[in-house]
Amino acid sequence: MQDSQSSKLKSMNVKKVLAGLLFSSLLIGNVSAQQGYQPSEKNLQNREWFQNAKFGLFIHWGMYCQLAGGGNQGIAEWIMNDRKIPIKQYEKLPGFFNPVSFNPAEWVSMVKKAGMKYITITSKHHEGFAMYDSKVSDYNVVKRTPYGKDIIKMLKDECDKQGIKLFFYYSQLDWHHPDYFPRGNTGQGFTGRPEKGDWNKYIDYMNAQLTELLTNYGEVGGIWFDGMWDKWDAPWRLDETYALIHKLQPGAMIGSNHHKFPFPGEDFQMYERDLPGENSMGFNHTGAVSDLPLEMCETMNGSWGFNLVDTGYKSTKQLLQTLIKASGYGANLLLNTGPMPSGKIQPENVDTLMVVGKWLDKYGETIYGTRKGPVKPTTWGASTQKGSITYLHVLNYGDENLFVGKLPKKIKSAKFYDDKTPVKFKETEYGVILNIPASKKKSIDTILEIEM
Repeated sequence: MQDSQSSKLKSMNVKKVLAGLLFSSLLIGNVSAQQGYQPSEKNLQNREWFQNAKFGLFIHWGMYCQLAGGGNQGIAEWIMNDRKIPIKQYEKLPGFFNPVSFNPAEWVSMVKKAGMKYITITSKHHEGFAMYDSKVSDYNVVKRTPYGKDIIKMLKDECDKQGIKLFFYYSQLDWHHPDYFPRGNTGQGFTGRPEKGDWNKYIDYMNAQLTELLTNYGEVGGIWFDGMWDKWDAPWRLDETYALIHKLQPGAMIGSNHHKFPFPGEDFQMYERDLPGENSMGFNHTGAVSDLPLEMCETMNGSWGFNLVDTGYKSTKQLLQTLIKASGYGANLLLNTGPMPSGKIQPENVDTLMVVGKWLDKYGETIYGTRKGPVKPTTWGASTQKGSITYLHVLNYGDENLFVGKLPKKIKSAKFYDDKTPVKFKETEYGVILNIPASKKKSIDTILEIEM
């Protein structure tokens, strides 16, 4: 993920791209993406499943968890770069990593109770350390840690057992590999790597690790890329990488956190800590939203990795309303946790997820399997849609009469979702006015069920 402290390095001049652009010659550096890509039937089915799922867990777990942010409020998984820790010193961290309390069954059970349908976990973050048994590099959790177990395999086996899809996050940026050269905007001047390297060898290495992930762990949900923003002018060989992934697993969905309009070969569009089309972070794409499935990712506090001193946890109300608004855009919410060095999930995160799960037990029908509704998300709320039913989610609105503008069809019926009592409404030439008495309002979301 991008470091908000270092956003000035990466808030690049991202061109707004018109929705109808055909991308016939879209290039990154010297290399085109997967031109002419036609998704397989399995891929299209997985896209549909993804759009129905709506809610997933993001897991940032790597050697950085042991430093726990170093006493700073910043992004903990960036500590190697932010504190300028040389590779020689950083390589000592795996020797301390022994998460004896890691219980994948507990993790996956928690995910299910939270109403989440999938997990995306860091297989390798910017630090370059593989959280699985890689054969192309011994810089991995099996060979370098006293724990000595393949965490990715353990989690994948449990996901298969409990019916949860697993996606792999993979960082294209690497602060450890010597052939990640020329350096990008980060990882410069402190790692101790020689100022030389063979870029193509690094891409070969990346593709070899991706091959491992896509052949040794059964069917996966997809690959979640991050880090291209570090070196926009590099020949990333995306055409080769994307074709490799789709050859090994035609159903696997590819997404990339590059903050631009999707490139050919990508199967979903993502937004980092912003709703689709918004850019409060300063680096997200604000142009046209694609027709691909959408996902936004968000933290529970201010960090992706475990941060010991960051207690600025978002309220369950804020997170639920983010999920609702994301659904109103037709997007999923990928909500993050950073496990502790012990292998346990932070109890504050578990508590939050359990509250979210209880809400979804009651109101999930208005979220799961829906698409964006006819009323675009706004300050007061959002709408979702399933067939002829529109769910109007009123999140923050003080008055009793709500004007929602024109709807695509005449209303057949309108009722409050909770008690099914009728909603008084008036259709005018300018739009629809709905009456929501104060006695009907809920603190998180007042849901109106409208049939048209």
